[in-house]
Amino acid sequence: MAISTANYAPSLFVVFPSAPLHKTPISRLSTSTKTLITNSTAAATTSIPSKKVLVPIGFGTEEMEAVILVDVMRRAGAEVTVASVEKELEIEASGGTRIVADTSISTCADQIFDLVALPGGMPGSARLRDCKILQEITSKQAEEKRLYGAICAAPAVTLLPWGLLRRKHSTCHPAFMDKLPTFWTVKTNIHISKELTTSRGPGTSFEFSIALVDQLFGESVAKDIGELLLMKTADKSSRKQEFNDVSWSLDHIPRVLIPVANGTQEIELVTIVDILRRANVDVVIASVGRSKKILASRGTKIVADELIKDAAESIYDLIILPGGVAGAERLQKSKLLKKLLKEQESSGRIYGAMCSSTEILHGQGLLKDKRATAHRSLVSDLNEKEIDASEVIIDGKLITSNGLATAIDFALAIVGKLFGHERARSVAEGLVFEYPKR
Repeated sequence: MAISTANYAPSLFVVFPSAPLHKTPISRLSTSTKTLITNSTAAATTSIPSKKVLVPIGFGTEEMEAVILVDVMRRAGAEVTVASVEKELEIEASGGTRIVADTSISTCADQIFDLVALPGGMPGSARLRDCKILQEITSKQAEEKRLYGAICAAPAVTLLPWGLLRRKHSTCHPAFMDKLPTFWTVKTNIHISKELTTSRGPGTSFEFSIALVDQLFGESVAKDIGELLLMKTADKSSRKQEFNDVSWSLDHIPRVLIPVANGTQEIELVTIVDILRRANVDVVIASVGRSKKILASRGTKIVADELIKDAAESIYDLIILPGGVAGAERLQKSKLLKKLLKEQESSGRIYGAMCSSTEILHGQGLLKDKRATAHRSLVSDLNEKEIDASEVIIDGKLITSNGLATAIDFALAIVGKLFGHERARSVAEGLVFEYPKR
């Protein structure tokens, strides 16, 4: 669908449809524009019968792998059940994010799924391995030649002891490759062996999820979803542009505030948190609502660390706004968050946004004379420097990104600015994500 072109204000090098940003708050975006951002389900799925997908989680599950898988599957039209293998529905993932499952694994014992997909992480993979009900479900899945898959540590730690890798080529996270039978091991990001699909780590979660969508719904749907997620196969070195280079280095552990609300985009939230915590950043997730519990844009239930009123008592080196149209609308209504953002900018501290939340910064005048980007559904025309070719833009102490699959680049760019290129490369290697050369 074509998006109308608007004249851009000279002080801002990103333009939103129909009118300059300050005249088009998120809540008043046209229905067609909102649809582009919020309804990322491929049109081809509307006539395809629903597919049932089971995603089990436990204490120490890798949050990026679980959340990206759930989000992508739901975009494709699958009926996804997130099931806890613990006594509790709420689990703390490997990076500290608290996720609430839809149900207990015991309620899934007699159900038939089109796909059972296991996220990795440690000790999450071991917690899945030790769940007898999940073992029975997955073993039956394999016996009846329905799709099953695993990523990161899960192929080696979970499927191998269950005997579900027997006579199948597979891959896993490099740290666990020595546990797989040498003859049947492959060193690729994704490997499909009949009903089994395996993958390497958080950095390959999008590829893993899209490969499973392809098998469930077909190549056309997988392609559409990949495009909507802003996945690219082009050289990653072109993903970032920086202007007005200034140092972000600090003499203490960086503190980062990430405000959230119902409707916040879970991929963006969880990816930023996971990667920054891997780099030893002190991250606080703060809910702007009355409850710490939020329902993210694709139905993932996440528990924030604090309420914004409590988090506001501290000073943060960075404030980062994740996207999601409904979430951004709620963030925009928080007077306390607006105050924090104004103070952040006036004090010369770092701030940024992803996806639709870039509009929040613009509405407060925090993008004046700055170069920025946002989700492509909101961008209609950019200046002659073609900044839209980059998924991440840094301008001084401002960082913005398109969102979704660019969240990894966004978070690694922050790590690079705070700690240097080598720290960012080290984190990327742990993710099994190809980090661009200097």
